Amino acid sequence: MGWIRQRLYDAAANTLTRPRGSYPLLMRNDLGALRSVVRKGDVVLVDGDQRVSEVIKYLTQSSWSHSAIYVGDELWRRFPERRDELVARFGDEAQYLIIEALMESGVIASPISKYIGHNLRVCRPRGLRPEHCQRVLDEVLAEIGFRYDVKHVLDLARYFFPVSLIPRRFRRRALDLGSGLTTQVICSSMIALAFHNVGFPILPQVTPSEEPAPPRRWHHWLREPRDPYPHLFRRERPTCITPRDFDLSPWFDVVKWNAVESRQFDYRRIRWG
Repeated sequence: MGWIRQRLYDAAANTLTRPRGSYPLLMRNDLGALRSVVRKGDVVLVDGDQRVSEVIKYLTQSSWSHSAIYVGDELWRRFPERRDELVARFGDEAQYLIIEALMESGVIASPISKYIGHNLRVCRPRGLRPEHCQRVLDEVLAEIGFRYDVKHVLDLARYFFPVSLIPRRFRRRALDLGSGLTTQVICSSMIALAFHNVGFPILPQVTPSEEPAPPRRWHHWLREPRDPYPHLFRRERPTCITPRDFDLSPWFDVVKWNAVESRQFDYRRIRWG
């Protein structure tokens, strides 16, 4: 039964990851500009070109179907003994890598240029401390090589279901049904868990706190503690985080990197066709 289940999963994954016939690239990307702007810890959102991408975008009501995290030259710097292997695999791209989770491959490192022909968005965690950024990178790098265990082939069936029949209030949760394959196949939950573990919010439920702030004593003034936020933050489950949440989060800044002649931009000089 395990052999049959694996064959069914492979067949379903091959169907879902098949490229669409056409892809609307809204604006041509500048790889040099992207490399110069993106930083370690940035979340890169991708408008995918696969069948499953269309389903995910519909269920999440978003333009983004996939997310990856930029790690740059971390593998190059941490494993000097593997630099020849990295060069053989990625060539000049070995120091411009992202970590992503794919349905067919599991968690892998890929050059950021892989998606240069796609619609992209770069989301930067605002005020993320360097030591916490390193912890986030440590966690996602430790995931490389893992393949997600699909306990039930029926977990894949949601991506074949006519998504237009799913009520609006259930579309987001439809990605979290089942016991094996969840939103981890689009990498969001892996990235979300890494940020959650350092206490960084993505899109939590925020309510005013009913508890008064504790009084500040003299030794608190010496240590200059930060006042707690007057709101109570409740995390979403990592498996419920989707690529759209990084875009909508007020704690992730959208980095505008692809504008034409952005430094000398003057709309009065545009030549309209």
